[in-house]
Amino acid sequence: MLSPVYPVKPVGDAPLNAYAHTLLRDLGATPPDGAAAGDHPARLWADSGLMALTGASDGAPCMCPVPLAACADGALNAFRAITATPVFPTVTGADLLAERAALNALRKNGPRSTGGHCRLLPARDGMIGLNLTREEDWDLLPAWLEAGEPRDWQRVGALVEERTTASLVARGRLLGLAVVDALPIPGEPCHWVDVVHAADGGPGPGKTPRVIDLSSLWAGPLCSNLWQSAGAEVIKVESSLRADGARFGSRAFFDLLNRGKESVVLDLHRPSGQQALRDLIRQADIVLEASRPRALRQMGIFAEELVDEVPNLTWVSITGYGRQEPQANWIAYGDDAGIAAGLSAIMHQVTGDWVICGDAVADPLTGLHAALAGWASWLAGGGHLIALSLEQTVRHCITATAPQGNNYCDRQKQWQRYLLEHDILPSPPRRKREVLQSAR
Repeated sequence: MLSPVYPVKPVGDAPLNAYAHTLLRDLGATPPDGAAAGDHPARLWADSGLMALTGASDGAPCMCPVPLAACADGALNAFRAITATPVFPTVTGADLLAERAALNALRKNGPRSTGGHCRLLPARDGMIGLNLTREEDWDLLPAWLEAGEPRDWQRVGALVEERTTASLVARGRLLGLAVVDALPIPGEPCHWVDVVHAADGGPGPGKTPRVIDLSSLWAGPLCSNLWQSAGAEVIKVESSLRADGARFGSRAFFDLLNRGKESVVLDLHRPSGQQALRDLIRQADIVLEASRPRALRQMGIFAEELVDEVPNLTWVSITGYGRQEPQANWIAYGDDAGIAAGLSAIMHQVTGDWVICGDAVADPLTGLHAALAGWASWLAGGGHLIALSLEQTVRHCITATAPQGNNYCDRQKQWQRYLLEHDILPSPPRRKREVLQSAR
């Protein structure tokens, strides 16, 4: 889809499992015959630390019947294959999904996210996911719930129970809240990457790429961190008035994702800063951004125009739900995007409990997939605006690996039995990569 057909092969002992083959074929690459079996998905889930992060705070860790760990391994190994580079040689893709939890000693919290900002709440006719990550999100609650000043989760939950799911989601999204319907379980297969604009590309790269990284938080910085490990020059660009929000969280985690990147701070509220950003983009091979499209358009920066203007440019856009209206305006973070994709509904189906899977898994999963797609476009000579979304990435992992008849209950029992038969206990999240230098 992004590139001419070209052969790829595993790098070192990184096997290309069935999911890796799916991703590579979607990109037009030719994987070797026969997918590697790899470790059992249940073992990967338990060993990665993800199982220890899923379930009630005072209960047993939960088996997820979606092979998220295997999907992460497949995406990372596919990336290693197309770069012909042993990127992050000491870790697996599954390790990256639990990396933040390991650094911050996070624990499972049932219907609450490991960080506590996202919760599953019963509505009058269903279940919603609500993520109040920013302090200003709390300021929106009176308008959303049309009631007083609900400043605590108990009061919010009581008001949500009185309202319908559809009204809560529709009104919340208009106000800019990350709120989702938690009930749907996806059935139909979906794409994980879309080419939303294409220009004339070139013959392919003659050097490693220069990347302008406008992203923040987790998915985008992990993506450019992967490119950096494959040899790219990465320039991290931040606004002088709005720095990467991850700077105000765990310093160790921020540094892990951003160490070694060149840092540029621009006043993007002034024409001079906006012009400086355009000049940087015109010198880039790859642009990575993870904001709603209108954010850059308000500055007069249009991805489609720059892909047409700059020879061989690859533009990678990460959003919550895609670049099409009205989804382009919906807010999403890793935990609520996973809920929207169906993970919590599947867990409820197989366990009877409403729980959030892992730690914001949509973020690192999307970062892995974006790194693969962006590098494939660059290898093909660029000329693409490609779009990935947090929700769509997780939904693809679900639908591309679904059991026959979507029988998640039987699969969950089989995978749980596998752990018992092989005496496998869930491992806590473990740090595999060290913070070697400060990025600040």
